[in-house]
Amino acid sequence: MQHVSASSLEDLPSRITYLSTFLELTPEDGEALLAAKPLVAPLVPAILDAVYKKLLSFDITAQAFVPRNTEYEGEVVKNVQELTMEHPQIALRKDFLKNYLVKLVSTSDLSPGSKFWEYLNNVGIMHTGKPGFKHREKRPDLRVEYIHMGALLGYVVDIVVGAVMEMSEIDNVMKSRVIRALNKVLWIQNDLFARHYIGKTEVHAVTPPPELTEGQKGGCPFSG
Repeated sequence: MQHVSASSLEDLPSRITYLSTFLELTPEDGEALLAAKPLVAPLVPAILDAVYKKLLSFDITAQAFVPRNTEYEGEVVKNVQELTMEHPQIALRKDFLKNYLVKLVSTSDLSPGSKFWEYLNNVGIMHTGKPGFKHREKRPDLRVEYIHMGALLGYVVDIVVGAVMEMSEIDNVMKSRVIRALNKVLWIQNDLFARHYIGKTEVHAVTPPPELTEGQKGGCPFSG
């Protein structure tokens, strides 16, 4: 049995070590993602259009694009109804997501101390409204609630998995390797969102659950 202290999870490399070990993330997973880059890259424009069409289809997610975003100096809209896929601020956000998608398949170094995880951790911080980035010191707080970040992550995974499954250029063995590697990395990304939104006690510790009646018992592996 491996020992993992709750306090060690405050340190990013230690946290990545634990998550990578638990999910059985291997160097071969990194190699699979890197090998998929030439196939995934042409899909990025279609993925971006699908993602922002989805975000603009709900007022609660579109609202995040009404205030002036980082590095955008142009005219802003007054309300969500004025937002369109062609608005310059949406085009700027598309560029950020494009860079993120490319980053996912641009390195085979998934070691705990790599810059890759620092990048994904920063992605987790930047949507919480917390200080920590010089480029946002004089900007309004940017906070997108965790429910929307989680939903978006799930939507992106579904699109990419569907696209990989339809690729005729690679066999089923390689498709499986790419999808499994992507799934592991994005579950770690999900944790790197959660760690900045959720309290330390909730994220780091497994506490004994309250006593439940027979009718309340479910299938949680930690509660029986």
